[in-house]
Amino acid sequence: MLNKLRSWLLKISMHSGVRRYAPNASWMLGEQLLRMLAGVLVGIWVARYLGPEQFGIFSYVFAFVALFSSVAKLGLDSIVVRDLVGNPEGRNVYLGTAFWLKFLGAVFTLFFVCIASAFTTNNFTTNLYIFIVASGIIFQSFEVIDFYFQSKILVKFVSICRIIQLLFSSLVRIYLVLSGQDLFWFVVVTLIDQVVLALSLYLAYRLQKIGSFYHYFNLAIAKKMLSDSWPLIFSGLIVMLYMRIDQIMIKEMLGEKEVGFYSAAVRLSEVWYFIPMLITQSVFPAIVSAKRINEDLYIVRLQRLYTFLVWVAILVALPMTFLSNAIVVFLYGAAYQNAGSVLAIHIWAGVFVSLGVVSSSWLINENMQRVTLYRTLSGAIVNVVLNLVLIPIYGLLGAAIATVISYTIAGLLFDLFNKKTRIMFRMKVNAILFKGIRIGY
Repeated sequence: MLNKLRSWLLKISMHSGVRRYAPNASWMLGEQLLRMLAGVLVGIWVARYLGPEQFGIFSYVFAFVALFSSVAKLGLDSIVVRDLVGNPEGRNVYLGTAFWLKFLGAVFTLFFVCIASAFTTNNFTTNLYIFIVASGIIFQSFEVIDFYFQSKILVKFVSICRIIQLLFSSLVRIYLVLSGQDLFWFVVVTLIDQVVLALSLYLAYRLQKIGSFYHYFNLAIAKKMLSDSWPLIFSGLIVMLYMRIDQIMIKEMLGEKEVGFYSAAVRLSEVWYFIPMLITQSVFPAIVSAKRINEDLYIVRLQRLYTFLVWVAILVALPMTFLSNAIVVFLYGAAYQNAGSVLAIHIWAGVFVSLGVVSSSWLINENMQRVTLYRTLSGAIVNVVLNLVLIPIYGLLGAAIATVISYTIAGLLFDLFNKKTRIMFRMKVNAILFKGIRIGY
């Protein structure tokens, strides 16, 4: 068996496609690992320094802005990459048009955020923080440069830019903690983060010596881009609503301090979510290729991936459940002790996140993207309704329970009620029952 495995790995390593994409994947993995490390070390240090109430305000501001940031992106990410790959000679026109669309979308979003914040219970200071963080959305217009590098399979340049941003923000945050600065400066740094990333991307693009795109704009192309992307705008809004509405509702129902407890637990619970995403992205091409060979082989490989990721999630969740209080106190300090019970519940959402990651790739491969939208929408609705019911009764635990139930419905039970996805429901149940891990094929 070892000889077979060694031979298989050798063949994979020599494959032209693997050799082409591996460097980019390595840079992306390195960036994600550094981001996770910074999040655990610097992020937790900042949370300890600020304390639950100030950290709660900080987290609430980000959650509030995040609800609207997806609108500013205009769903253009995959659309622009597609157009650049298909029409490389029109690079400047596509990039310039996308840049100005994203800029106008950001200005509109900033205006809308200001209007929306006026209808909250926030004080002036909190709304000021919201405005500062939301202003950073304007600099996200430079993400079009990221799209260019993606189209050329040069993602390492983007990873380098993001690592520069990460190092800058981490060092500044460390300085702010050591010098005893207040929350205002931590908020300002988030705006500077976006400026640093935008500047880094701009310099990386200039180093390619391929000219400028900022003075290009084509109305016909803009209309076509928006026509193709509007469903993605709606989908992105639902996803952010799904992921961040609980923190906003907790603030309105319970207060800033409780948001701090909840956010601390959620950060620990979600810190490893990039792993199932990276694994799925890495192996799914091989799963898709199996379909052209044999349908049974396709199903076997898909089941194996489901089972592997689910049990990785369970192996993460089990110790976190029993050690949650000790982990929270050790990392955040005794002031965050209330977050321990939240973590013990919320960590189980990871099982259904892993299921959802795989099934989303399957739905795209089967040309069933709309199902993804409906599934996410169902989860978002359930999450909001359950938060309204459970938070007044059970507090933070109610919000965590609502999250796990909504993820269960979206990631597992939704597939039961659609004839086309019912096979996915059976495979997910098999994964939970530890079926599908076997040597073969």
